[in-house]
Amino acid sequence: MHKTPVDESPLPHDTLHHPRLPRWAPFALALLSAGLGCGIGLLAGLASRIQWGLIAALLYVLVTYVLTTAVEGKRQAKDRLATSVVWVCFLIAVVPLASLIWETLARGIGVLDGYFLTHSMQGVITLRPGGGAYHALIGTLEQIGLATVMAAPIGLLTAIYLVEYGRGKLAKAVTFFVDVMTGIPSIVAGLFILSFWILILDFGYSGFAGALALAILMVPIVVRSTEEMLKLVPNELREASLALGVPKWLTILKVVIPTAIGGITTGIMLAVARIAGETAPILLLVFGSPSINNNPFDGAQSSLPYYVYEQWALGNEASYDRAWAAALLLIAIVMALNLVARAVARWKAPKTGH
Repeated sequence: MHKTPVDESPLPHDTLHHPRLPRWAPFALALLSAGLGCGIGLLAGLASRIQWGLIAALLYVLVTYVLTTAVEGKRQAKDRLATSVVWVCFLIAVVPLASLIWETLARGIGVLDGYFLTHSMQGVITLRPGGGAYHALIGTLEQIGLATVMAAPIGLLTAIYLVEYGRGKLAKAVTFFVDVMTGIPSIVAGLFILSFWILILDFGYSGFAGALALAILMVPIVVRSTEEMLKLVPNELREASLALGVPKWLTILKVVIPTAIGGITTGIMLAVARIAGETAPILLLVFGSPSINNNPFDGAQSSLPYYVYEQWALGNEASYDRAWAAALLLIAIVMALNLVARAVARWKAPKTGH
């Protein structure tokens, strides 16, 4: 059998390898851009370091694109351009967040101690150091707890209806109003409870009134997150249960909800973290109190957002320190809730066997 001869001579080097920038090039270009940005900022007399950073970011993107085009070609240059823009946007988003956390930590850590967490402002002279946020911490925990008890079941049942039963005009109307509620400003929820609960029904200012407004803000978040989690449950599980003769309501209770419980819990925890720092409804409804009030249904009550506002409005150095400490405590609570949500999601995530 005749064999066709094969040319085994090596291919030219240029057909196998294209010029590439070294791996350290992005880091070097970032340093170069930072230096040029600072130099341009100094020469132009720009006082803001933020302007220097924006100039450096713009230079980094432009220099990376031009250099990559010259060395690697236009196709790779477009890829590097997209990567550079993503990194720049990431840094622009992270820098203010890191600055906020650092500033709050630096100013609040000196006051945030055991005394601060176990004492109220009752009888404390606001011009002098002392006092604490125990009454505000109790108020925040009670108000968030009441809001969760009210909003979580309503949001869960609404999501179950929309996913499992919702058909026709009623389901479309419910979806529409949930979308509208998602965009409601918190001050509007506070004004609604103020006019209905306090002015019309004459129940008075209380922590429960604030919890009602927080529940209104929490419901659409729970509905949307739970709805997405229920949609992720495979239909095969529902069909298998129904094929065995199990009623639909029992299928939802025993199959659908346990399968999605991790995502549902995560959504509720994130909704709780969302409402924990709300200030406008609290300012309108709980009215504030310097003393400890463990009963959220009777009388004015404080909360951490209100405490921060109250102390900052006093306008002296000691009250500023207390405000920063309360802000740090609030950030710690929200961060803890987010970590709990992630832990629950990972714990309840479906296990894949090998």
